Amino acid sequence: MNTTTLNRIDVEYEQPDEAAAGSVCSTKHAWARVPPEPSQAERVALKDKIRRLLKEKNAVMVSHYYVHPDLQDLAEETGGIVSDSLEMARFGRDHAAQTLVVSGVRFMGETAKILSPEKTVLMPDLDATCSLDLGCPIDEFSAFCDQHPDRTVVVYANTSAAVKARADWLVTSSCALEIVSALKAAGQKILWAPDRHLGAYIQRETGADMVFWNGACIVHDEFKALELELLKKEHPNAKVLVHPESPADVVALADAVGSTSAILKAAREMDATEFIVATDNGMMHKLRTLNPGKTFYEAPTAGNSATCKSCAHCPWMAMNGLADVARVLETGANAVQVDPALIPRARQPIDRMLAFTAALKNGQPTGSLVPHLGAA
Repeated sequence: MNTTTLNRIDVEYEQPDEAAAGSVCSTKHAWARVPPEPSQAERVALKDKIRRLLKEKNAVMVSHYYVHPDLQDLAEETGGIVSDSLEMARFGRDHAAQTLVVSGVRFMGETAKILSPEKTVLMPDLDATCSLDLGCPIDEFSAFCDQHPDRTVVVYANTSAAVKARADWLVTSSCALEIVSALKAAGQKILWAPDRHLGAYIQRETGADMVFWNGACIVHDEFKALELELLKKEHPNAKVLVHPESPADVVALADAVGSTSAILKAAREMDATEFIVATDNGMMHKLRTLNPGKTFYEAPTAGNSATCKSCAHCPWMAMNGLADVARVLETGANAVQVDPALIPRARQPIDRMLAFTAALKNGQPTGSLVPHLGAA
């Protein structure tokens, strides 16, 4: 399929005003394209083709929870994984396959390539990006770091390889609290980027000394507390599950706050049959599949109308489709490239995160994994 012929949409996102050194955001525009939904017959044929090509190419699918349900289901059916960005990184590094097909957004493909530079990493669409990544350009971010040379630089996974190479630590929403708590315990002051809502949540929970880059996810930034309160009144028995990239007044209404994996765990374990979910609506597929006796409602955004930037679904995650997975497997197109000179430095904060989370998972001490660091 020729993706250049697909429907193109404009997307607003926030990017710091250059004159304000990261303190004030202005709105800029990016774009996304929407792949057409295949017919049922086309879906069956494409899935069969992908299954065959995965075997022929010694390849495995790695899909994020926010991509199309077809890509989630097919990844699991063929021995791949559907997960959050932390588990995607681990899985791609440790799997024996020499080709990884990463269905998600570009920073996920870059992370896979950084961890496995000897492997081929393919993406359905290399233009699938992220508002947090777009809103944190390396030159401006590097200058921001230079203004705070006494701080340990902690960046969220949703950043470019160049930004990761400027950082001391990488975190995801599933491990940020634990890592920042450990840094605080070691007496370190933190420079956090790029999501201001997640950073503020981490600061409230840990009491860490933090300064923030001013970025936001266009999906989570749009959830609205007033409308959420009204929806709660309509469904008084529903528990509210919120991703911490959401605004503070939305987080304050939550019964559980956490990463995509934490939201899945809460839905499975909480004593409730109804849930209101404030994260990308791509999560609804896995939530409903794993909890067939429970009901899930989407938390309200900016009116679910033309006033939405995202209407609760990332426009770049939506660029991933079956036809492009088949195409890249067949042709080798859309191979992710990362500057070899960046890889050793970009890998360091990722490896620190993976070592820290592995120790936590195994009940091992983490203190020795937190060296004293200044700004990168």
